[in-house]
Amino acid sequence: MIGTLTALAEPNRLAIVELLKRGPLPVGAIVDDLGLSQPLVSKHLKVLSDAAIVDRRVDGKRRIYALEKGAFDELERWLDSFASVWDERFDRLQAHLDRTEHGS
Repeated sequence: MIGTLTALAEPNRLAIVELLKRGPLPVGAIVDDLGLSQPLVSKHLKVLSDAAIVDRRVDGKRRIYALEKGAFDELERWLDSFASVWDERFDRLQAHLDRTEHGS
C-alpha cells in the first residue's frame, strides 16, 4: 500500500491515473491529453506498473494501459480502517450541534 501511495503522490502519475479511470488508453492518448513528452509518460507508466497500479497489454505496435483494480482494493481497505475514527468524530460533532441547537 505504501508503494501505491508513493506512486500516486507525484502529480503527473496521479493525472495519468485520473485519465485511466475513464478506461484503457494507449500511451499516445495519454501524451496528447496531458501534454507531456512520450518518454516522460513512459517513465511514469513504468513507476505505476511497478507499483501494480496499471497493467499493460500489447495491441500491435501500441501499448494499452489500464488501471489494476487490486491496488485500489488494498487502498480502500486501508481507508475503511479509519471509518470508526470518523464515525466517532461525527457522533461527537452531532452531539455538540444538538446541544448548541437546544441551548439557543
